[in-house]
Amino acid sequence: MAAWNYCVPVSILLVACLVNTARCQAVQAESVTVLEGGTAHISCHLQNYDGSIVVIQNPRRQTLFFNGTRALKEDRFQMVLFTPHLMRISLTNVSVSDEGGYYCQLYTESTHHHVATLSVLVPPETPTVEVKQEAVEGGQAELTCMSPRSKPAATLRWMRNGREIPGDVSQQENGKTFSVFSTIRIPVERKDNGAALNCEATHPALNDQKKIRHYRLDVYFAPTVRIIYPLGILREGDSLTLTCSVTGNPLPRHIQWSKINDTLPERAEISGPTLQISRLSQSHNGTYLCQAQNNFGRAADQYTLLVYDNVSVTTMVPPTPNTTQPITFHHVTQTLLPDRFPPAPPDPGAVVDSQSAVPYKAIAVVLALLVFTVICVLVVTIWCSVRQKGSYLTHEASGLDEHGEVQEAFLNGNDASQGKKEYLL
Repeated sequence: MAAWNYCVPVSILLVACLVNTARCQAVQAESVTVLEGGTAHISCHLQNYDGSIVVIQNPRRQTLFFNGTRALKEDRFQMVLFTPHLMRISLTNVSVSDEGGYYCQLYTESTHHHVATLSVLVPPETPTVEVKQEAVEGGQAELTCMSPRSKPAATLRWMRNGREIPGDVSQQENGKTFSVFSTIRIPVERKDNGAALNCEATHPALNDQKKIRHYRLDVYFAPTVRIIYPLGILREGDSLTLTCSVTGNPLPRHIQWSKINDTLPERAEISGPTLQISRLSQSHNGTYLCQAQNNFGRAADQYTLLVYDNVSVTTMVPPTPNTTQPITFHHVTQTLLPDRFPPAPPDPGAVVDSQSAVPYKAIAVVLALLVFTVICVLVVTIWCSVRQKGSYLTHEASGLDEHGEVQEAFLNGNDASQGKKEYLL
């Protein structure tokens, strides 16, 4: 674009010069854009220069150079190049106050001049975040992101988890620069504590880059208390360690241990959130309380201690219906015996478990049934044999009688035959 702005006027001047005279002179300047603190190069292009006076002036129309000679004592301006075709100067450590039009003038029979515009960009610094209202659980947080100085005005955006949070944007003009503000108001809960928010600033001087301020949301809430206690049964002589786990924002600095309706035991030792009691006894039974407090509330948790008597692991006492502490609750197992103790000798008077004894009663019953069955079979066999023999003798006698009657009938003739008939009937 700058080249086009340069070529068009030069072309027009060249055409005019060719029409009027072959010795027509012209001057052309280039506009420059530079970042604050950088170096600007201001160039004056000469056409058909014949040694006439060439002057470069600042926006206040003060002469900087006269035919290549310094005219203003300003060390930031330096002559870079002076030829019949080009006059170029440099300006270091450019500031916003240097912005404006620089005049390239050629004094001939008629004065020719052209203005080179110097534009200064002020990129924004990394934005800052200011807390306007403290974030308390159940309330809302008010945060303001600020870019104090930029030119032109920077663009600010609030982001959370890749999503933009709409904010109220305002800006304030400070001479040639601008201050930009973006304020958000968001509801907060305990879970929002530590949430990551980003304030992003974009600007033409940054190209596609961004200035980002990372901010962790600080939500205040009342404390929570939880007592961490050992698992299992505690007996006399054991040690107890209780730890009071506390959360809250701000975190409570003081944790208080106490015993409900009583004082702490003499052997109780408190170290920060930890309560330790050595050589427990049943006099230590009771409810122990842990309390914590911050500016936003108070919380407590309690633990009930129950210490049991030591019981003999070699004697199993049957439970008594009227006892207040059932023995069955103690549940003595072999895992309670340390490895250094030898196993107890067996009790000779102890009753052997039925699952491991030989079933003599069952064997005796089976043998009795077998003997009874054999006896019954023998009795039935004898009875059947006796009955069968008696029937044989009876039939044998009946056969002899029949044989005699037949013989008598045969000897007596018809009478005998009639008798035989009767017999057959």
